[in-house]
Amino acid sequence: MAFSLRTKTFTFIEGDEDPIQLWNKILESDQLHKGVYHTLCAAYAIVSFIALVQLVRIQMRVPEYGWTTQKVFHLMNFLVNGVRAVLFGLYKSVFAIRPKALEQVLMEVPGLLFFSTYTLLVLFWAEIYHQARSEPAQKLRPAYFSINGVVYLIQICLWLYMAASKTAAGYEIAKLFLAVISFCAALGFLLYGGRLFFLLRRFPIESRGRQKKLYEVGSVTSICCACFLIRCVLLAVSAFNEKADLDVLDNPMLNLTYYVLVEIVPSGLVLFILRKLPPKRVSDQYHPIR
Repeated sequence: MAFSLRTKTFTFIEGDEDPIQLWNKILESDQLHKGVYHTLCAAYAIVSFIALVQLVRIQMRVPEYGWTTQKVFHLMNFLVNGVRAVLFGLYKSVFAIRPKALEQVLMEVPGLLFFSTYTLLVLFWAEIYHQARSEPAQKLRPAYFSINGVVYLIQICLWLYMAASKTAAGYEIAKLFLAVISFCAALGFLLYGGRLFFLLRRFPIESRGRQKKLYEVGSVTSICCACFLIRCVLLAVSAFNEKADLDVLDNPMLNLTYYVLVEIVPSGLVLFILRKLPPKRVSDQYHPIR
């Protein structure tokens, strides 16, 4: 009888499916899609909620100073992650939208807002750096708005081209454009984050808060540089490799990896590092948005 059982077991294994075919079936299963996209939805909702809580805490701490750079940063984080949470919560409807160009608009708008949100940090550091060196900083804010305006204008033109042409070339160009602006964002962090870090290192060791600011600037610079560089590489690869195409229903694991690496984890870490509330009195480094 024991021999018979062993024989039956061996026969079952021999008739099993090929591992590659089994893995492909798992990737195509509705359960996996639902689990991955709802996990992304929950993760984005948590990060969005954290940003909202921090915004409320700052407002309660300094209600008299209007919309500061810090408040705008947390508000934009709340919006970006909130929109992502809604999109992934409704993933079946979003990925089924036709024409395809409209789906691309819905998935790329949060990416553009993410770019604007984190380049706001570059602006903030650039202003601190130039003011510390007694250099004029009045043109930095108009430059930030101009650069973002040009980026959005080009992206809108690419969306219109995709809708009109309905060819793969439009999608490839759009992805390459996002890869380029991601690379530029990484350079911005490296330039001004690095400059501010080395400027802080030259301050006297006994300077109040020097070590904490070094940690903040160094950590955020490293995280954001890595985040935008990873985004740049993956977008460039997906532009020419159909199997690495992002924002499609059939690539749940790729989407999970991509969004966790380039948005969820970086946003969570940056919000944690910058969790300190501003002082009750406005300092020279706490600038209201004009």
